[in-house]
Amino acid sequence: MERTLILLKPDALQRGIAGEIITRFERVGLKIVATKLQSPDYDHYFKHYETIGQMISRRGQQAFDVTLELMQAGPVLAVVLEGVESISQVRKMVGTTEPKSALPGTIRGDYAHVSFAHADMNSQGIANLIHASGDAADAEQEIKHWFNDEELFTYSAVHEKFTQPVK
Repeated sequence: MERTLILLKPDALQRGIAGEIITRFERVGLKIVATKLQSPDYDHYFKHYETIGQMISRRGQQAFDVTLELMQAGPVLAVVLEGVESISQVRKMVGTTEPKSALPGTIRGDYAHVSFAHADMNSQGIANLIHASGDAADAEQEIKHWFNDEELFTYSAVHEKFTQPVK
């Protein structure tokens, strides 16, 4: 089984749709193995978005600064999900980073609509509700950054018998 990290950003919590978002992941058979609500400081976000995510080199200092400002607007709900190919499944369900371009049926396509152009014009972060690990290496580093081993749980869910190899 594969694990991945999602962060329900301050805009998701402020809008009161965190439960709806988590329900989508549970409905496809992904299992919650860790969760916590927190308000990380600048250094914690710096490690997440730059040390791990390389955001400054990919998108520039201004995009990094407005993202961190948006992320510090309220608490975030950090969640570790587990399941078969969970990283690609979650990325597909979340939709593209720019909500305006996200397809209907995706989380961002159904609950957000802001464009990069609008966010850039107003020097603000893009309210896109959720962060999802980009690949296995990122997921491993991000999970270790947000959770310690004692906060990650192992248990069997009812539906898991249907995802196990047939013997």
